[in-house]
Amino acid sequence: MKSYFELVININPELEDVMSDFFFENFSTEGVVLAEESYKNLEMISTTEGNLKVFLTEEPKNLDNMLKNYRKTLKERGLSDDFMGSWEYSLDEKENQDWSVKWKERWGITHVTDKITVVPDWLEYAPKSEDEVVIRLEPGCAFGTGTHDTTQICMRAIELIGVKGKNVADIGMGSGILSICAKKSGAKYVYGCDNDETVIDVARENARKNNADCDFELGTADKINKKFDFVMANILHNVLAEIMGDLKNITTNGGYIVLSGILDEKAPIVVDAINKNKLRIVKELHQNQWVGYIVEKI
Repeated sequence: MKSYFELVININPELEDVMSDFFFENFSTEGVVLAEESYKNLEMISTTEGNLKVFLTEEPKNLDNMLKNYRKTLKERGLSDDFMGSWEYSLDEKENQDWSVKWKERWGITHVTDKITVVPDWLEYAPKSEDEVVIRLEPGCAFGTGTHDTTQICMRAIELIGVKGKNVADIGMGSGILSICAKKSGAKYVYGCDNDETVIDVARENARKNNADCDFELGTADKINKKFDFVMANILHNVLAEIMGDLKNITTNGGYIVLSGILDEKAPIVVDAINKNKLRIVKELHQNQWVGYIVEKI
């Protein structure tokens, strides 16, 4: 490949994983960069968050129409134009620098907590303690690499509440990273479902790489007839509000639900749904502009 194409598109940061998925599914995408940050004296002084960078091996065909149709689909699902961002983009052809190797330089080891670490497949890493949970993933996949704040909020909740010996459900599991984290943290049984059939094999392969026995299938919360001690849902805020009753129904009395994927400004929508379903907020977890809730079914 003599050259590659670099596309930069303006989106709401909350749609980073959704839009990454769109490009991986529809175009010759080699990788994406969600945000590039610059630091000085340990403080972030700039970020490209909100500008998704997509690396393509071929010039994307019919891009305008495909973006237009996908935006229409998301609007039909209840997302507004203001929420989605402008979707203005630039596309530049660049000289190839062996992107298959180059993009990996942007990924490093992510210490989510002192006891949970996400490691790219190609890097060596020795756990610092016997009880450290190490998750190995291929960050080239579009969904759930462990570096996004919303994913880390869920991992922090797993460690905070504890899942040892519990039955766990991961609703909208994507790459399966949270399911894997729960299983490697001692969960007795882990079930994950997603309404996107393209992620099922990805999640199963990631679980296999991590020797994590998880049960993944195509599905949604309203179709589940089991109950779980610990339920996770890292999804858009409006979807969380819509399925709150379903999440409650699959949770045992005294069980916990972790809700993530919520921008600070959208938190009231989710809190209102929590209160309407008579769930009790146990803990609020913040990370940058995101908030997550641990709630209890009482």
